[in-house]
This record gives sequence, C-alpha cells and structure tokens, in this order.
Amino acid sequence: MVSTFRGLPRTAWVLFAGTVVNRLGFVVTPFLVFYLASRGVSTEQASYVLGALGAGNLIGPVIGGLAADRVGRRATMLAGLVGTALAHGLLYAAPNLVTLALAALLLSAAATTVTPASGALMTDAVPGDQRRAAFSLFHWGVNIGTAVAGVLGGFLAAHGYWSLFALDAATSLAFAVIVVALLPGGRAGSGRTDAAEGGAGYGVVLRDPLMRALLPLLGTALAIYSLTEVCLPLAIRDDGLPTTTLGMMATLNAVLVVVLQPVALHVLARFRQIPVYVAGSVLVAGGIALTGVAHGPWAYAGTVALWSVGEATVGGVPGAIVAGLAPEYARGRYQGAFQWTWGIARFAALSVGTGVYASAGPAVVWWFSAVAGTAAALGVGALAPRIARRQPPPPPAPPAPPAPPAAPVVPEPAIAG
Repeated sequence: MVSTFRGLPRTAWVLFAGTVVNRLGFVVTPFLVFYLASRGVSTEQASYVLGALGAGNLIGPVIGGLAADRVGRRATMLAGLVGTALAHGLLYAAPNLVTLALAALLLSAAATTVTPASGALMTDAVPGDQRRAAFSLFHWGVNIGTAVAGVLGGFLAAHGYWSLFALDAATSLAFAVIVVALLPGGRAGSGRTDAAEGGAGYGVVLRDPLMRALLPLLGTALAIYSLTEVCLPLAIRDDGLPTTTLGMMATLNAVLVVVLQPVALHVLARFRQIPVYVAGSVLVAGGIALTGVAHGPWAYAGTVALWSVGEATVGGVPGAIVAGLAPEYARGRYQGAFQWTWGIARFAALSVGTGVYASAGPAVVWWFSAVAGTAAALGVGALAPRIARRQPPPPPAPPAPPAPPAAPVVPEPAIAG
C-alpha cells in the first residue's frame, strides 16, 4: 500500500525520512519520570519538571510558525533541531531542580518549533490535491519512529539513562544534517506588507473566522485523544491489571496505526477528506468512551483497536485541512496555530482530565469523550462547505493528445474482366 504515496514530491519523502529518524530518538520523555527518580527527585518535585516540559509545548509552536514565515522554513527547523540536541545535554547534566525545569522547558520548546516549519515546507512543495497523502505520510512517519522508539527506550534504559539522552541528541542532529543536505532552503514570507495581510504576528490567523471556528473543534478532538495517555493507564490500574497490560495496549495501538494508515488512505482516497475526518473522529471518540465498560485485557484491546482504526483513518487530514486554508504568506503561522492548539489540548487532557477522573469519577471522562468528541466531529462536518470554498482548485487535466491522422483511403484497382 506504500504505492498510495507514489507521485509525492521529493521534499515530502525527505521530510518523512527525517521525521522517522528524529522520532527514533523519542525515548527521553517516556522515561523522564524514572530518570528523575534516579536523580533523587521526589514525585512532588518531578511535577515541576513535567509542568515545564508541558509549558514548552505552548511556546515552541508559536515561535516556530512565526519564524518559518519570517526567517525561513529550513533555518527554523535547523534552530529547533540543534536546540533540541543541546537541551538534551543540559537536561542530563542539570545539577538541581531549577536547572532541570529550565532544561525541560527548552527541550520541549525547541522540539516543537520544528513541526510548524516542516508543515509549511510540506505545503510549499506539495500541490493541493496531494496534500492529504503528504500529511498522512508525515503522520505515518511519526508513528513508525515512535513505535520503534518504544522498544529502543526500554532496552537502552536498562543499560543506563545516559544512552537515552545520547540517542535523542544524535537523532536530532541527524535530522539537521538531512535538512541541510537534502531540503530546499524554504521561503519566508512572500514580501507582502504585514498591515495589508493581517499583521506581523498571528493576527492573520485570529482574524480568519473559519480558523476561529475550526481550531476549537480540532482541539476538542485532540484533547480527547490525549486522554489515552493518562486516563487509560488510570483505568487499567483501577482494574488491578499489571503494567504489562498498558504496555501491550501501547504496542497494539502503534502496530495497528503503522499497518493500517496506508491501507486506510488507499481505500478512502476516493472520498472527500472532511467526511473521512468526521467518520474517523467518531471512531476515536467512541473507542475511547468504551474504555469505561472495559475491565479485562481483551476488552481493553477491543477499545484500543477501535480508536486506533479511527486514528489511522484521520491521520494527516487535519494538517492538510489547515494547509489548504493558509494563504501562501502565512503558512507557517497557520501550522503554528494548529500545533499550539494541539499543545493546549494535550496540556488540558493531562491536567484537567486527571483532575476530573479523580474528583468527578471516570464515568464523566468517558461520557465527555463520547458526547464532545462526536459533537466536535459533526461541527467540522458542518464547516465542510466553507472549507471546500477555501481549498485550492485541482490542477487542470492535461490536454488529450491529438488523434493520429486517418490513413488515406486508397481505391482498389479495377479488375479487368
């Protein structure tokens, strides 16, 4: 099914390869709590470091999107990747709680500046009718790298936490080398006056009524998906199941998404992207909501399989929608606004979701997932006509080759009687 991505420009494949390489080193964050414990940091103190890590997710996309439009796509990616490698070294060597928190803030801020710039570069390089496949390829690369990183992280952590930090730094620098060697320079803004085009910052996004309606709906769906990071583990724990059950669920999700995403794109390519997004988002919301009635490993596996199919269906579509809405001079800021929405959604899920689960009860979380997730998906569906009017028209079909000239008719010679 990889043939589904055939015909994409070279830049899309370079970004895919670099993303896989970079995500292979996504091993520090999942094991950060264990590393902090090995440094003698208490659970209460660790919350400050984790909070700083979450706060960086709200800073990086804003900077990355603006810099991509003002400075350039490639320069922004390089700054983020080199900064990420540096931050890993600082986090490993930080001598106390304050420096640990500052290094964690720098790490997440630097890492999240890369995605808006790469999304803008993808939009620059890929024609409108291929962006759904291109952003799906990008999302597929994230999942491939993350799946392998989960296996690598467990192996390396057993041989010393320093190897986790070394791998993360090395893969960030490897992606930077790929950027320098294989990616085009990437353009900054088109040179139009900021006053005429909505301001020098994010005013161009905030003044877009369609984006103001779309981003909260996408953010709701992303927040519900992020509940799988915290409320699913809590549910498994409350049912008295071992931690290996959570590991099996994470592996099942990774394998299903990696295997099914190209298949889903191939099968659903003939359908418009908004109905595909709505259907996939309802599957995600329903699958996560059904966690509330699961109490054994097989039941949990069924719910994970359901929302994983939804994730594979949706993968890449939101990024492609945002790319289609962005004017050429603000592609970085539109991608930055979308990634910032993702950061807000994840931060809310990890903080508010945990609090609601503990205080109001898990049933509230699961009912919210079902109702709010379905409503947000249908809300995006209701915006479909407005989104379609903003999407670039498909390229004109090439003219048909001229028909070959007809062979001359040669009269048959008369036969003498």
